[in-house]
Amino acid sequence: MNRNSILLLSFIIVLGCASAPAGEPVAGGRDRSGAEVYAALCTLCHGADGKLGLSGAKDLTASALSPEEMRKIILDGKGGMAPYRNVLTAGEVDAVVAHVRGLRNTE
Repeated sequence: MNRNSILLLSFIIVLGCASAPAGEPVAGGRDRSGAEVYAALCTLCHGADGKLGLSGAKDLTASALSPEEMRKIILDGKGGMAPYRNVLTAGEVDAVVAHVRGLRNTE
């Protein structure tokens, strides 16, 4: 792969991880589950298992953050992660926190 291709690919990855696409409404107006939100907004950088670490994303399986700290990062963003305050409902944020906490290593 040449240098220009690598730069373009890096730019696309960073742009994808830093963008905050609006959530799609679910039929019946219900909040999406944590797994649904995570799959739509988080897997590109964190990976389906939480370990991908693309563009500086943290390994979620090793996270020692409290639920409150996780909520703050989801709502306000951090580093290359976009804020999702205007994208997710409070229920969806709580559901994502629960999903991410379920990814953690329990060893």
